[in-house]
Amino acid sequence: MINVKNLVISFSSDENVVNTISFKIKKHKILGLVGESGSGKSITSLAILGLLPKNANSEGEIIFNGEDISKYSEKEFQKIRGNDIAMIFQEPMSSLNPTLTCGFQVAEILEQHTNLTSKEIKEEVISLFNKVKLPRPEQIFSSYPYQISGGQKQRVMIAMAIACKPKLLIADEPTTALDVTIQKEIILLLKEIQQETGMSILFITHDLALVSEIADEIVVLYQGNIVEKGSSEEIFLNPKKEYTKALIKSKPNLEERLKVLPTVDDFVNDKVSAKIYTDKERADFHQKIYSGKPILEVRDLEKHFITKATWFKKEEIVKAVDSVSFKIYEGETLGLVGESGCGKTTLGRTILHLEKATRGTIFFNEKDITQLSKTELKLLRKEIQIIFQDPFSSLNPRITVGNAILEPMKVHGILSSKKERKEYVLQLLKKVGLEKNHFDRYPHEFSGGQRQRIGIARTIALQPKLIICDESVSALDVSVQAQVLNLLNQLKSEFNFTYIFISHDLSVVKYMSDQLVVMNKGKIEEIEDADVIYKTPKSSYTKALINAIPKGI
Repeated sequence: MINVKNLVISFSSDENVVNTISFKIKKHKILGLVGESGSGKSITSLAILGLLPKNANSEGEIIFNGEDISKYSEKEFQKIRGNDIAMIFQEPMSSLNPTLTCGFQVAEILEQHTNLTSKEIKEEVISLFNKVKLPRPEQIFSSYPYQISGGQKQRVMIAMAIACKPKLLIADEPTTALDVTIQKEIILLLKEIQQETGMSILFITHDLALVSEIADEIVVLYQGNIVEKGSSEEIFLNPKKEYTKALIKSKPNLEERLKVLPTVDDFVNDKVSAKIYTDKERADFHQKIYSGKPILEVRDLEKHFITKATWFKKEEIVKAVDSVSFKIYEGETLGLVGESGCGKTTLGRTILHLEKATRGTIFFNEKDITQLSKTELKLLRKEIQIIFQDPFSSLNPRITVGNAILEPMKVHGILSSKKERKEYVLQLLKKVGLEKNHFDRYPHEFSGGQRQRIGIARTIALQPKLIICDESVSALDVSVQAQVLNLLNQLKSEFNFTYIFISHDLSVVKYMSDQLVVMNKGKIEEIEDADVIYKTPKSSYTKALINAIPKGI
């Protein structure tokens, strides 16, 4: 089907980002391309599609249907792109045009590559929407991307990719930003479509457990080189190389809680710590923290949004948070899980006063913080901080990293002079695993994991009591995720922080949390010790969330 031979990719005079790699994607088969960020996965897929940046140099051959497409001109590529080779990108929001309806964007491809009439095209698009199991296909045809959920946007992207029945589908991290149940649905959907249409799939991801559930063969990439390749069973059950073992084991283990999660570097350098956080240690810690008074108490909290009325539609009240109550104690990590749209982030934002509560009360250190003056709110901002999901969009691209951390310290009057503050920031950078010379660099000069560390440094600079981690590791690959989780635990024991840990990844939440809150449609489905919920979930919703965690073959 497609044969990549001795592919080398480099940028200007830099060293190779892809280093003489060769692999085959067989007819009607799924090949998994696995590796961390920066291993060369996505750039390899762009080479297959002829979408390499202008400053990239490439050598080698890419044989598709007997022809070397690496020598194709832009015009020749346009004939096969979308028609013979299609792609699903990682972030559906940024790959869909926000100013055009979903139906129009899929119809555009059929107009380009087929001779169907407008009526036939609309029927075909609705049929595609049915095939990718979108609810209310006629309504979604006329909807804009912002009006549908993340999982639905990814389904629109899949419909767009399979519209012309391509021979090869490239799926670049298609489920990374999705919650576990939607992730499982998308994986099953891709497998189903592949079997139905007989196309081949190149599935790119950093999650080996996930790819082993869908792929026939796996290629493992590390720093532009192929480390290992073979069938899914061979790679997942009997990995030969330390790097492959590291990718499998860097994810939190669901059965036991290690004190320090191993990273890829730990495996490669044989520095893995096997110390386990025992049940007795955990019980003793719980006895200590739960004997005090709660640092935060939420009572019957509600947050409603009113959708605007149109000519055809009345105003609707959406209960994003609906009668939610819980307590969190100093030094505790409270996990908050649920699917997209269940109200997790809105609850976090309401506690932070970024959204105004519709009803209910929030007590922080036994003081009602629902009605505060501007001065009181400013003081509260110092005590409760947030680590955002996307560190890049929460950092100002025009401000150096050092100044981004200094700015809130100035606002809240932490330390008396500029010199003291700068010294403190340099210590913080070191504490989160960065270098002193990073102080004067800009956000675009860092990787995703480093940017998340900068976000953490900025949050802890104010020495808050409570930190809300909103999906703060969901966009990171497994090894960087392990580093950030270790850092959060280390800072917690050092500064006695209290965390509200919001995530859709149940394995991560179980590892981090003392108590677990499961949310569904704005309400609390169940609340209990994290281990108890994982072992004996009461509701069918929680069971479905746990069953959807990728466990590998």
